[in-house]
Amino acid sequence: MEITRRYLLKHLLNTHGISLQAETLIHSDQGCHYTSYKFIQLIKDSNLRQSMSRRGNCWDNAPQESFFGHMKDEIDLSMCRDFSDVKYKIDDWIDYYNNDRYQWQLAKLSPNEFYQFITTGNYPLAINNIPEAKV
Repeated sequence: MEITRRYLLKHLLNTHGISLQAETLIHSDQGCHYTSYKFIQLIKDSNLRQSMSRRGNCWDNAPQESFFGHMKDEIDLSMCRDFSDVKYKIDDWIDYYNNDRYQWQLAKLSPNEFYQFITTGNYPLAINNIPEAKV
């Protein structure tokens, strides 16, 4: 497990090191690998900040868990040969999710359309019963 922690953090720093700053948050649940003293020290030594969900409060991460749950259900990575293939698939799906995937809880709009709706009041779909712009 120690090798995995060090590898992940080193990969993160090697890939994004120049853009990672003291404002960067490493957010996680309270799994044993994230709460270990060695991992916490690695984060501190890298001048990053750590953030964790509160113990026993699943609602802290509910939006992220929902997003990643949908992503895992909807993306097929079985044909990916390397990291760049995976990255392309995920980036493409995130674009789809934000711009084309309608969500019932967001007034039947995509997240970006919903943002435009609540900030401008203009509903982009041609329907008779336009919902209220509630946040």
